[in-house]
This record gives sequence, structure tokens and C-alpha cells, in this order.
Amino acid sequence: MTRILISGLGSIGRRHLKNLVQLGQQDIVLHRSGRSTLPADDLEQFESESDLARALERWRPDAVLVTNPTALHLEVAIPAAQAGCQLFIEKPISHSTHGIDDLDAALKSGGGQALIGYHFRFNPGLRAIKEWLQDGAIGRPISARVYWGEYLPDWHPREDYRTSYSARSDLGGGVVRTLSHPFDYLRWLLGEISEVQAMTANSGSLGIDVEDTASIVMGLDQGLIVNIQLDYLRRPPAHSLEIVGTEGTLGWDGSNGHARWYDPKDDRWNELPPPAGFERNAMFMDEMRHFLALIAGEEEPACGLTDGIRVMEIVEAVHESARVGSKVALLRVEA
Repeated sequence: MTRILISGLGSIGRRHLKNLVQLGQQDIVLHRSGRSTLPADDLEQFESESDLARALERWRPDAVLVTNPTALHLEVAIPAAQAGCQLFIEKPISHSTHGIDDLDAALKSGGGQALIGYHFRFNPGLRAIKEWLQDGAIGRPISARVYWGEYLPDWHPREDYRTSYSARSDLGGGVVRTLSHPFDYLRWLLGEISEVQAMTANSGSLGIDVEDTASIVMGLDQGLIVNIQLDYLRRPPAHSLEIVGTEGTLGWDGSNGHARWYDPKDDRWNELPPPAGFERNAMFMDEMRHFLALIAGEEEPACGLTDGIRVMEIVEAVHESARVGSKVALLRVEA
């Protein structure tokens, strides 16, 4: 039987725990710091440890879910990788690229792999967009734009948002890191990002010490231009993608999950709703199914360490561009 250790039992850790139980996983151990502000009643049925080294030595898990605050990810991931565990690391990998080489070395020495938690790769609408692009539905993509805004205090109403990792610089927060999903799914859909120019701001309205707004322009290797707007402020929340090509336009609306394709030959939009009964947690369930298949050696990571590292390089380029006020080039990724 597969034994899984979950390190970090905030909202996302608990979501993954619940989903793993629903998927039939029974041998689950918790690594808890005891600093969570959420009730612990629903965790009492599981074995738990406060010391990571003891947890790894005593329970010898096959896999570890790293779901603690971003700035603390590597403190868990590296020892777990050295112990030979398969890793699921909630996005982003860390708060900076410093130390990621050590994680890479630990995975190679331990023999495990890492799946990075960019769950929008499991979104049915975005998967439809990818298929349309691969089929050449809109010809050659020319430009794209992403908007994603959500009011941070509404994310987890039971918690004080100002204490969450998303709101704190010491825990690796800020809208650029926390809402870094588009950096991953744009690479997945359209290809490698080669340069960025960005502005970030803290509106002061949330009482936090990280940026709550970012406006980013990205250049891709194929000559595409992408505009991305992120914020912690929008009510109601909105998340959308549009891709303009030489022979049509693709769109995705995160609020209803619909993907659509405009075909100029027919002068109409072709609408594709999500599967019947689809709801947000379905992406996380599919992500955990994939992770279980990875543990079993049946699948390779859909979003692996190299992908996660590239997103961190993009995040750092965004922050650097905002700091210096000019374009920042990224090192070319070798094919």
C-alpha cells in the first residue's frame, strides 16, 4: 500500500488530503507545525508528526505532498527527495530560484520525481484550447492576453487573509508568485517565454506588504506578444484567456469554464462548455489521480521540475523588470 506524507495542513493541504481519501488512499501521515489557524478536529484520525526528520525515518513514506507556505517548500522537499520519495510540490516551487539546484540534485540521488501543482493543466477548457491550437484551428497564434483578479480577503473567509502566505513577503507571497498559473499554462499552450516587461504595485487597500497588482508584457520565442494583468482586488473574481491567430480567435472564461473558438469562415463562435457536473475541485482530483499514477510508475509528471523552475525564473524576471523599469530577457531553454 502506498504511504503518503502531507507536510502543511492549510487550506490547500486539506483539500489534497480530502481528495486522496476520496480516491481510496488510507495510509496517510501528517507533518504539522501546529501553526495553522484552521480547526484540527478533522485531522485527529491521522497519525501526525511535528518533526520532519522523524516523520521520514519513522514512517518511510513513498511520497510527500509539500503544501506548506511557499518560502518553506525546500525545507521539506529536499530532505524528502533525499529519502527517495516522490514529490508533489504545490506551486510555486519556492519563493526564489536559490536552492532549487539542491532539490534537483536530491531528486537525482534519491531516484524520485517531482510534480508541481499547476492544476490548470487539468482544466478541460484549457485542454480544449490546447487541442485546437495543435490542430491549427486559428492558424498561427499572434498575440494573447490573460486577466486574473480575485479579492484576496474572500479566498478563505475563515482565516485572516493578512496572515496567509499569499499576503506576506516573508512566506513568499505576492500576486505574481501566488497567481503564477498563467506563466505555466501559457508556456504549455504557446511555447517558451523569452522576455518580460512589467510593473507591479501595492494599492495599500489590503494592508499587506506584497504587491497586489501586476501588469506584464511577455515575448515568446515564436514572436508572440502576451499581456497579463493580475490583481488581488477584483470583485467579482474573473479569470480569462484570449488567443488571437491569423485565422481566428480562441477564448476561455474561468468563471463558467467555457472554451470557445471563433471561425471567421463561418463568422460565429463555437462554444464548448465544461463536462456536465464539472466543478473546480475536479481539477485537483485529476491532479491527484495523476500523482498516484506517477507514484505507481505509470505516468511521467505532467508539470515537472523543469517546468516549475522555468516559472520561478519568469517570476524573478517580472520582479526584476518592475524594479529596474526595463525589459528583462530570460535565458533560452535548450530543446
